[in-house]
Amino acid sequence: MAGTATPNRTPEIKYTQIFINNEFVNSVSGKTFPTLDPCTEEKIADIQEGDKADIEKAVEAAKEAFKIGSPWRRLDASKRGALLDKLTGLILRDADYLASLETIDGGKPYKDSYACVVGSANSIKYFAGWADKVQGRTIPIDGDYFCYTKHEPVGICGQIIPWNFPIIMAAWKLAPALATGNVVVLKPAEQTPLTALYLAALVKEAGFPPGVVNVVPGYGETAGAALSSSMDVDKVSFTGSTEVGQLIMKAAAESNLKRPTLELGGKSPNVVFADADMASAVVWAHEAVMYNSGQICTAGSRTFVQEDIYDAFIQKSVEMAKARAVGDPFDPATRNGPQIDDVQLRRVMELIDSGKKEGATLECGGGRHGEKGYFVKPTVFSGVQDDMRIAKEEIFGPVQQIIKFKTMDEVIERANKTHYGLGAAIFTKDIDKAMTFSQAVKAGTVWVNCYNIISPMAPFGGFKMSGLGRELGEYGLQQYTEVKNVVVKIPQKNS
Repeated sequence: MAGTATPNRTPEIKYTQIFINNEFVNSVSGKTFPTLDPCTEEKIADIQEGDKADIEKAVEAAKEAFKIGSPWRRLDASKRGALLDKLTGLILRDADYLASLETIDGGKPYKDSYACVVGSANSIKYFAGWADKVQGRTIPIDGDYFCYTKHEPVGICGQIIPWNFPIIMAAWKLAPALATGNVVVLKPAEQTPLTALYLAALVKEAGFPPGVVNVVPGYGETAGAALSSSMDVDKVSFTGSTEVGQLIMKAAAESNLKRPTLELGGKSPNVVFADADMASAVVWAHEAVMYNSGQICTAGSRTFVQEDIYDAFIQKSVEMAKARAVGDPFDPATRNGPQIDDVQLRRVMELIDSGKKEGATLECGGGRHGEKGYFVKPTVFSGVQDDMRIAKEEIFGPVQQIIKFKTMDEVIERANKTHYGLGAAIFTKDIDKAMTFSQAVKAGTVWVNCYNIISPMAPFGGFKMSGLGRELGEYGLQQYTEVKNVVVKIPQKNS
């Protein structure tokens, strides 16, 4: 059963070591790194720092687990699903604890952390159901031959997850890989390793064989780079910035051409027409960019509003931003916690300053909240032009840019004038407008009269520099199998 959504401000930190072969071990180098509470800027714990040597040990363990004849390779597909289903139950059993860990490590409001824990369990449960349903085809080909395909696991999967949604990103990556029979070396973000390490302990408790899942905390330039360039890793899946995604893709290509899945940055257009339900559109647009303190890749940070309702929309958006509670993530009233660290705080503030300097109108916010922690006041800009940095660059903070437009043709062209293509949305009561925009915009997901509705059943990913491949749903499952074609000669009786 799920927990009671009861937070613990000081959860015991049970696991700080590297997880290899179902055991927690120290790093080869003996080095550690601190993980900090972004609300207090104080150290939570010292974490064992994995680097190339530790990645190599984890890959060797995964290689052994993936050998033909190993317990994992001999396991029936239905039993793989049963293990994933058991893992789901363990996550829900410990949901309170996991949500508390997620909150202190990343600053996410506790109620949002709890929702993410439950969401991660739901994602794993969804893929557990797929484990014994991955099927090939029989194909009629010319001649006296029997032709069929089978879907086989890719092999050793390197998975690198971000700090903005640690546990749910781990679930999104682990579940389809394990459902299809792969083995995994997972590197959590150095800012937020705690829930991934606890999840590793639950993997062992669920009964997964040694080496099937390995978790190596460390830095991107060492552990992440070693995972991406390893000649023994068959696939790499990464969620994070476009700049790092390009480095990972290059390393994958220059090593063994390992298969990449990349879910990268975004600068998503959120288009509000004058005929929309404005009260609803204002709320959705606000949440589209303020949720998780703006630290979300699909953030609807380019809010295009038709000129007829532009001023009224700004007024209502400013009211919402001023009313949004920022502070203690364990307080039920809090809507925004801090940015993840000082680096991210400084980047958000620098981009806010650029908006002021380039002539956008600061309607509210624009500064730090409080004197301790990495908090930013919810910020709204109006009068934003397409060539301003705040209209082009991914801010990853609670900063809404409200941009005026006139016509459908104009806004489609402007919406697509970006290197990104992760998400997009339209608010209108006109089905023709909704269909026209949905077809013309270049984005992996288009929302109509809603925003950020993401389900484990439906694919998620981007066009252009927002990434390659898809996660979630059957499309996400396909990223973790190789298709093998088998052709058998059929003996013919002599006439």
